[in-house]
Amino acid sequence: MAIFQIVLFAISVIGAFAFAGKKYFQIYKNIKLGRDEKIEGDTSTRIKNTVLIALGQKKMFKKFIPAFFHLAIYSAFLVTQIELLEIFIDGFTGKHRILYHAFENTPFLKSLYVFVISLIEFLSVFAFVATLIFLTRRNLLKIPRLVRSEMNGWPKLDANIILFVELFLVTCIFMMNGADEVLHFRETGESYGFLITSIISEPIFGNFSNSALHIIERIGWWGHILGILVFIAYIPFSKHLHIFLAFPNVYFTSLKPAGYLPNMESVTKEIKIMMDPELAFAAPPEGEEEAEIPTFGAKDIFDLSWKKLLDAYTCTECGRCTQQCPASQTGKKLSPRKVMMDVRDRVEEVALNIQTNGEFKDDGKSLISDEYISIEELRACTTCNACVEACPVLIKPLDIIMELRRNLVLEQSNAPEEWNSMFSNIENNGAPWQFSQQDRANWINEE
Repeated sequence: MAIFQIVLFAISVIGAFAFAGKKYFQIYKNIKLGRDEKIEGDTSTRIKNTVLIALGQKKMFKKFIPAFFHLAIYSAFLVTQIELLEIFIDGFTGKHRILYHAFENTPFLKSLYVFVISLIEFLSVFAFVATLIFLTRRNLLKIPRLVRSEMNGWPKLDANIILFVELFLVTCIFMMNGADEVLHFRETGESYGFLITSIISEPIFGNFSNSALHIIERIGWWGHILGILVFIAYIPFSKHLHIFLAFPNVYFTSLKPAGYLPNMESVTKEIKIMMDPELAFAAPPEGEEEAEIPTFGAKDIFDLSWKKLLDAYTCTECGRCTQQCPASQTGKKLSPRKVMMDVRDRVEEVALNIQTNGEFKDDGKSLISDEYISIEELRACTTCNACVEACPVLIKPLDIIMELRRNLVLEQSNAPEEWNSMFSNIENNGAPWQFSQQDRANWINEE
């Protein structure tokens, strides 16, 4: 049996990591489809933000109750990896509770082991309750931000799949520990001393025979590890990719003030030429080629930076951005969450195009379209930055919206007449209003 366990375990682990690894590498290549973006700012500040926001869930606690239950699941996920380490060692060695037996004659290490497993069980109970609450919120209470139209179909199914997997994993932990607790007591006359299973194991499993308990324990053990491996393979296809990508996304997020919009280099260059016409005839620096015809803003994913594509893959689809968006609150079509989901979907479509053809073949599509992000959505944005402020992992939908709007106005000449009048007045009069600059201070003399 030990050889069978080792072989089956090795095949399962290698298969899951190979399958997931291939997808993770593809996602990395997809993100690199974006243009370069220079990362500036203090490294210590970036590390601090990563610890507080990505690891510490700081921004989640603006709403304490959902944040608390999310923390329960998140903490259980992190701490459970300690017990998972023992499962991996047992799997590759064919042993059973190898760490416990290594520590059982050393009181301090044995007590530490029991404490850690007890902590895992304690957090697992909270995670089980939190998961049931989240399922209720999504499917029975139907919290508004969780049931918008962009969440229909796969996004809703994806969220529920993960929640049911969490219930399955917690159930397997208590099957494994509970049956093992009764077997251990029958064999040694001693309890492991785990916090939860030392209480519930006898009432639940006490009437089973030893052979039945062995089967239950093995089902729990294999169920837990196979559930974890399926979870690992599934994550890169799920919104729960943010479990891993939140860390680099927060680290690389711009440290400039909220709402900062960078100047477009091509426009800045044109303004400099207007101020000094001789620059128009200046030869490019040695070793540099003539610049290509500049593009303004972004029409498709190739025009966005890799950081903005990373934002899209990091999106948790929680909907806090859309919930806070004033345009969305007043019934406009705009949903910042949908913008991020559309960018991610378009990246996946472009990546498939490249894989199929060896290079990107023009498919006649772009981000700015009714299929992805419509003009109506882009114009609804008030640029208030509420979506950015609300995001728990520092995603910036506003940056993408502004890049797409720049392309609409500057390259496609697509702007409402009211905007065009304002642009013309600013260009000619230096103000949005239609009067001469010499008359701008006349209001002082009005009675």
